[in-house]
Amino acid sequence: MNIPPALAGRNLLTLDDLSDEEMLALIRMAGELKARRRLPPAQQHPLLRGKNIALVFEKASTRTRCAAIVAAADEGAHAEYLGKSDIHFGRKESIADSARVLGRMFHGILFRGFSHDTVTQLARHAGVPVWNGLTDDAHPTQILADLQTMGETFGALQGLKAVFIGDGRNNVSNSFIQGCAKAGVHVTVCCPPELAPSRAVIDAATVDAQRNGSRIEVVSRPEDAVPGANVLYTDVWVSMGEESQFAERLRLLRPYQVDGRLARLTGNRDNGRLIFLHCLPAFHNHDTEVTRELGALECTDEVFEAPFSRVFDQAENRMHTIKAMMVATLS
Repeated sequence: MNIPPALAGRNLLTLDDLSDEEMLALIRMAGELKARRRLPPAQQHPLLRGKNIALVFEKASTRTRCAAIVAAADEGAHAEYLGKSDIHFGRKESIADSARVLGRMFHGILFRGFSHDTVTQLARHAGVPVWNGLTDDAHPTQILADLQTMGETFGALQGLKAVFIGDGRNNVSNSFIQGCAKAGVHVTVCCPPELAPSRAVIDAATVDAQRNGSRIEVVSRPEDAVPGANVLYTDVWVSMGEESQFAERLRLLRPYQVDGRLARLTGNRDNGRLIFLHCLPAFHNHDTEVTRELGALECTDEVFEAPFSRVFDQAENRMHTIKAMMVATLS
């Protein structure tokens, strides 16, 4: 197992905490761990035996929580889930004090919540590696899995064209722009002007993209964005904590639904050079309370269930990339 020694003891709050090569090394390591998981148990030799990991979650989760618990268990570590009703975190006790307590008892902390300042305070005071499992500003562990999935499909990342369609200023979009730029992937963000990425995100990613021979662009018409795309990526239109804006988001984003027509407009749907990604959960059919009333939202079954959809490979890879992050920073 090729474990990057420079990552020992490090935090991962945004992808800017990693150099380009460190990020790519983590993705390669995730692939090695994925292959290693298929070996007979006697040949796996757990790499985190005796480690204890705190999962501090303010937001509900399926993939992040399950990926972290299984990743830790696979490598012989114990993961303890601490929901917002389980500890005094930020209510009866300051975040700084909670961080110092948890840092005395655990070897690493995965945080999933709202304010990015919270995970920053955790990292400042805990004294052990802290990893961002999602904040309002960033979702770095998700994008590691996205890039792993893209690399598995196409063999290389450099030079691919990825199009993110929908809410261009949400945490997934922010980190996807950042990660693709660091990997040399051309990124087009397709969104209404009201939901465009911040100038700071675009400017920072442009520096990374120029270093790696790729480009970043923001457009408002899906028909202009998707030709030549290798990756169509979308996310829910309303993030957790923004439910009061649901009607306005529907009004703005209805024209940005990813469907079969957009897939055909890429020119790559039938030649094996297109994949569809979604970080899940997805409103793609009539099987949820929301979609029974409103129908499919950000994507349709025609792309979600298509042969070129990689959403469940992407979901599985959350486990392998989180495992790589834990092993690299705790070993």
